[in-house]
Amino acid sequence: MNEVESLRQRIIELENELREKKDKDAAATREKIKHMSAEVVDSNPYSRLMALKRMGIVENYEKIRELTIAIVGIGGVGSVTAEMLTRCGIGKLILFDYDNVELANMNRLFFQPHQAGQSKVEAAANTLRYINPDVEIEVRNYNITTIDNFSDFMNTISTSSLENGPVDLVLSCVDNFEARMAINAACNELNQKWFESGVSENAVSGHIQFIVPGETACFACAPPLIVASSIDEKTLKREGVCAASLPTTMGIVAGFLVQNTLKFLLKFGQVSYYLGYNAMEDFFPTMTLKPNPNCDDAHCRQRQKEYAQKPKSQQKPNKIEEKAVHEDNKWVDEQGCQPDEKSPVLSTSGVRYVYTIPTSTHATNSEREQTVPESTGLSLEELMAEMKSI
Repeated sequence: MNEVESLRQRIIELENELREKKDKDAAATREKIKHMSAEVVDSNPYSRLMALKRMGIVENYEKIRELTIAIVGIGGVGSVTAEMLTRCGIGKLILFDYDNVELANMNRLFFQPHQAGQSKVEAAANTLRYINPDVEIEVRNYNITTIDNFSDFMNTISTSSLENGPVDLVLSCVDNFEARMAINAACNELNQKWFESGVSENAVSGHIQFIVPGETACFACAPPLIVASSIDEKTLKREGVCAASLPTTMGIVAGFLVQNTLKFLLKFGQVSYYLGYNAMEDFFPTMTLKPNPNCDDAHCRQRQKEYAQKPKSQQKPNKIEEKAVHEDNKWVDEQGCQPDEKSPVLSTSGVRYVYTIPTSTHATNSEREQTVPESTGLSLEELMAEMKSI
């Protein structure tokens, strides 16, 4: 036992020495780039991001240093999202989670074995500060779904930006329904824009969804959509069995999330209101979900009323798609390539109709007559006899 204890003690000493060395290296790095991170020079490790302005993609990339983002859930997607934003030079990150790092989390792209046992938010904060010491990081190690913590959560996202006001965006990277509903309730009440994200239980599909209270469907308006995957998660949950998790899928979804976050905050490109991903078929469905006037969330209904009262110039215009002209294409009819009524399945695999389009009530008599099969002249007995002879 003495040899085992001495070996354990030696391991602890080595781990402490490693941490001290990392702390010294981090301090040296902070001192080295303390006054250069805002300058666009070749020796600046973040200068290539500033070059986006010179390339004409972003009007003012340096604005990112003034922005604050709250990330709820520092798991497979959340931790990678936090790292990407840190490397992009975001001004401030606020991290919410209540779990500890486990060895089972080593399939992620972020956590390391020596962090096992630490809280996810503290472990993430230490790593992120080492990557980019210019980013201000706050941590909240609690469950946002409890009453007391929910109040603090709302207070934090409404008063903790760099200017002591509301955060610029909330990113949901949680893996359960209750936490998503809590974020949804808070953002509806505070009129806070946010992104919802998730990875399916089969580990190879995922999605992101941009939610603007009153303008788009909130999470209570349209709970999870089976769009990118046709698998029912109820069939995947097993007692005592953890859902599958791939670092590739986590990284892809995190990349979609951060890319659209940057597009929204720095005002370039087109933000995806819903973007799905199905790795089985490399299928990426996109759509815009309108809010439900009968949503169970009272604050959502209130935001819808406020949005409807805005001048038309301030409302998001509805896109009007022009009909394609197919004069010489015999395979396209004059209806503009309408789906065949006989086939209820879309040609793109992974998407299905929620309901079939009913037949028009204004159909002419001739159209109704065409739906009735012509008589063959045979009696029922004769038809049955023919069937038996086959």
